[in-house]
Amino acid sequence: MLALALASPLAPAQETTPDALLQSITLEVITAMQHERDAHGGKALEVGNLVETRVVPLFDFPRMTQMAVARNWRAATPEQQTALTAAFRALLVRTYSSALSSYRDQVIEFRSLRAAPADTEVTVKSLVKQSGTAPVAMDYDMEKTPAGWKVYDIKVAGISLVTTYRDSFADKVRDDGVDGLIKALEDKNRKGGGASTRASRP
Repeated sequence: MLALALASPLAPAQETTPDALLQSITLEVITAMQHERDAHGGKALEVGNLVETRVVPLFDFPRMTQMAVARNWRAATPEQQTALTAAFRALLVRTYSSALSSYRDQVIEFRSLRAAPADTEVTVKSLVKQSGTAPVAMDYDMEKTPAGWKVYDIKVAGISLVTTYRDSFADKVRDDGVDGLIKALEDKNRKGGGASTRASRP
């Protein structure tokens, strides 16, 4: 046993599966929030730092933006693509932070992942349960990247968080061009506007 203990640091680290990764981060974030609430008498928290440090690294924002902008992505210049990604990232982070701030005592159960070792894209399924309400399905579409597993879409009760923006983004680009969409997103972020699973017009 001593030999195994000494040898273990030299052994290659086993890659974390995407479902285990999500479950671990979720548990860590919820635990941190509960501790903070206990320390502040149950008051609402500023969760921005927690989201930035623990949740944001799990997301592939360039891919999420490209999916939401759809065919208009190819019409955007590299500079516009960078600006779109930054603005959409800020909107999604604000939305996620707002949702996390309203978390109370929901129970999140992750389903066993059915995937082959060679799969590079998977869907991690979970159920959010709360007393007195029906469970809500929350599915995470994930891709294996050189930087590890990343989330590129979330479906809440079957509704894609990313693609709900697609029609409103297309309308904005048609009316005001790509720069108009960037400005609308930046204005929304400055005003502190959030979003729901049914995205509002930017």
